[in-house]
Amino acid sequence: MAGCGSGGDDDGNKPEASASATTDGQSDPSPQEGQADELLAELKGSDGLLLQITSAQRDSGGFVTVNGTMKNDGDKSTSVPSALSGNETEITRNGRSLGGATLVDSKSKKRYYVLRDTDGRPLTTTGFSSLKAGESLAVFMQFPSPPTDTAEVTFQLPTFAAATIQISG
Repeated sequence: MAGCGSGGDDDGNKPEASASATTDGQSDPSPQEGQADELLAELKGSDGLLLQITSAQRDSGGFVTVNGTMKNDGDKSTSVPSALSGNETEITRNGRSLGGATLVDSKSKKRYYVLRDTDGRPLTTTGFSSLKAGESLAVFMQFPSPPTDTAEVTFQLPTFAAATIQISG
């Protein structure tokens, strides 16, 4: 990927692993691109985990950033499955992440994996292991951009149902 060595220009405005989780159960607007009320997809995972995708934004640098919220919709604390990190050694050695996420462009018959920085760390939310009942966590994943004429892709994350989402921008 030629775009992987961008020098981290976008790293300053992405949520870090230390992103705080909310437990108030309220549906307050999120700072994510001002699109918190628009829900592109809701995916159910194991043990009451729920992933709500709020945006999939294409930028001029050739990337697509998917933003959302992971929530424990269950009634007890749950461990976030390590399978979400995927099975690539380079990503898994950097700790728990959403590095196993992919975008599938069925029109072009291509699968896009989460990008990595020059040290092999996935460009996604990292460093979480469990969520208490009702707790939520703002998440993001960054992918190479499909061709500009592709507006619809299938989002996949291990242990979660797949969903079709629209790319804007």
